[in-house]
Amino acid sequence: MEELTNVVDWSRAQFALTAIYHWLFVPLTLGLGVIVAIMETIFYRTRDEKWLATTKFWMTLFGVNFAIGVATGIILEFEFGTNWSNYSWFVGDIFGAPLAVEGILAFFMESTFIAVMFFGWNRVSPKFHLAATWLTAIGASISAYWILVANAWMQDPVGCTFNPETMRNEMTSFWTVATSPMALSKVLHTVLSAWTLAGVFVVGVSGWMLLRKRNADHCFRSLKVGAWVGFIGIVLTSISGDTSAVTVAERQPMKLAAMEGLYKGQHGQEIVAFGILNPAKTVDNDEDPYLMKIAIPYGLSILANHDPQSFVPGVNDIINGISMDRDGNAINTVSYAERMKRGKMAKEAVAAHHVAVQMGDKTAMAEASKAIEANYPYFGYGYLNTPQEAVPNIPLTFYTFHLMVTVGGYLMVFMLLALVFAYKRQLLEKARWAKWWHMLAIATIPLTYLCSACGWIVAEVGRQPWTIQDLMPNKVAISDLSAGYVQITFWVFAFIFTALLIADVSIIMKQIAEKSKQNLDTVKH
Repeated sequence: MEELTNVVDWSRAQFALTAIYHWLFVPLTLGLGVIVAIMETIFYRTRDEKWLATTKFWMTLFGVNFAIGVATGIILEFEFGTNWSNYSWFVGDIFGAPLAVEGILAFFMESTFIAVMFFGWNRVSPKFHLAATWLTAIGASISAYWILVANAWMQDPVGCTFNPETMRNEMTSFWTVATSPMALSKVLHTVLSAWTLAGVFVVGVSGWMLLRKRNADHCFRSLKVGAWVGFIGIVLTSISGDTSAVTVAERQPMKLAAMEGLYKGQHGQEIVAFGILNPAKTVDNDEDPYLMKIAIPYGLSILANHDPQSFVPGVNDIINGISMDRDGNAINTVSYAERMKRGKMAKEAVAAHHVAVQMGDKTAMAEASKAIEANYPYFGYGYLNTPQEAVPNIPLTFYTFHLMVTVGGYLMVFMLLALVFAYKRQLLEKARWAKWWHMLAIATIPLTYLCSACGWIVAEVGRQPWTIQDLMPNKVAISDLSAGYVQITFWVFAFIFTALLIADVSIIMKQIAEKSKQNLDTVKH
């Protein structure tokens, strides 16, 4: 049992490592692609070569980041087969479909047009080159769409049914999978947050150059585009975050409860603006969940259901079978103890169906199929030993959620100020505090990355212990590997990814330093 636990923990750690490193490159690719396309559009419309020079500057940084992001992304997808083969076999027909579309359509679209984007200057017409740049940016977002559809399905498995003949989940509606509420909210929130990060990146790099009094005209051209994209991004990210919260409240109430450290819910539930959790609090005792907190009345009820009087269940409520309906009323559902019982009944029915197939007993097959259909929604609970296993890491989910929201609020103010300063050049250049603003802009780049990472931690840690929500816990999804093998590959990947990250940052910083010394108001043909 200890060996199994080690394999699960190390497999999760390896996947988290790969995903976190991969995500360091993805949002900048998504957002910077849009910014570069906008800059080239301005050049195409004005024929001002100053904008061409600015476009090429940011396009170089985009290309470096894009190349290394692809390398980490390929490894991430391979890990489903190497470390999570039971999961891949169980739902490969469903999970593989959006990834196949991403590979065939979006990735080939990106790889084709990015070649024109970088090597097509003076080889294709300006209009065709502009189209290639936009198609590269759009292709990156389409790639993100299909990958996020696959991830959203793991959080909310819709559009499928379990086939006891094949012992696998099989897709019944590709459209349902591709357009589920979870998928749409996740795609919007993720892609728009990437716009924010890229906008901050442009503002921060421009701030670094202005500190050194290099290429001021180029910097203020860049600021206007970067600040607009970043500001629009953070505003729309906040709006999509509200939509995501409603979806989570409906589909993953345990995650929402963990995000707030909420054990006992109520109508008109407050939201914690700032709090420190009590480390002694568990689902089994009556300790106060918080050592201290500052709360906003009715806030969580509004966030979860847009109704200040709606009921929001806590961790203990959900375990005991108390939840919220779509109208915000408290309702009795199925307790976790009962879910575990029904999950075991589903497992037994699957085994009975397998035996009946081998014996050719059609009556027994029909009875087993009926039992499977009745209990399959709780199939994954049959692998749990206690209801408490279905509770995620509450402190990690709580603190990362609140850090994400806090930084998001800061970014709203920061991007608004950046937008003002982009158009009030004289104000910024003459201000005594200008250097402090530029230093703040530089520091905001890693802070935004931290905010982005916190969002993914909330999304993934908050749904634990599930690989597929309610259907497959992590300990069932892993491959038949030794803990030692996974540990070795974990450290190998950690070394490789760290080297790639260092290379990426070093190359980008070198490019910024070298090109900032050049005259970016002109461009070599």
